[in-house]
Amino acid sequence: MNLGYPIAKGNTAKIYLLDNNIVKIFNNYLPDTESLNEANKQSYAYSCGLPVPEVLDVTKINGEQAIVMEYIKGETLGDLMFQDERKAEYYLNISVDIQFKIHSIKPDRIEPMHDKLSRQIEMATSLDKRQKSFLLEKLDSMTYEKRLCHGDFHLFNLIKTDNQVVIIDWVDSSAGDIRADIYRTYLLYSHFSPELADLYLRLYCEKSGLLRSDIFQWAPIIAGARLSENVSSENSDRLMKIVHQYCP
Repeated sequence: MNLGYPIAKGNTAKIYLLDNNIVKIFNNYLPDTESLNEANKQSYAYSCGLPVPEVLDVTKINGEQAIVMEYIKGETLGDLMFQDERKAEYYLNISVDIQFKIHSIKPDRIEPMHDKLSRQIEMATSLDKRQKSFLLEKLDSMTYEKRLCHGDFHLFNLIKTDNQVVIIDWVDSSAGDIRADIYRTYLLYSHFSPELADLYLRLYCEKSGLLRSDIFQWAPIIAGARLSENVSSENSDRLMKIVHQYCP
């Protein structure tokens, strides 16, 4: 099948527009269960009534794993913000309201955050045995009420249509602590703009009543887990510095 040229490329997949649907083709080094796992998570979020693209099919195209899903026409809040950076707080406020809605859901059938983070920490080659042990013990000590967490929540995963904002990219979602999910978003923003990260965190804390110190309890765990992702745009030294602050 000729898919043409991808309209976007991510760390694990290429995105194509075909017959007014989105086709996500996964890189061939990923496990055979990758597409079904992501589709199940996205379908679960959809079933919760959240504005999420509907999954239409999980299949193989040209021998590669693929998900076919509803095409959402619009621009990301990230793109809109960079068109007029004076509106940063406006778009972050919209995003915080959406994330707060996600966090209000008590999930009953989605991967536990503890399992996901444990796996990532074990896989992080930059961490030595002592650091992994420290982070896993800290993870085991965390107590929380399980809520739906997106796992990669930021302005570029929110598409503004004519009448709503749609949440995409659910591969990292889990049932876990909202404080961890908030810190993950903070960590992603802080790589590009500490000011944007601080503004986001202030807005979420004001809305939720959470304290910055509550959220930063998750800093070494989330930074350590992030090391396993090998994202080319991420600075591993930055992440290791965060880990070292808590694990000398």
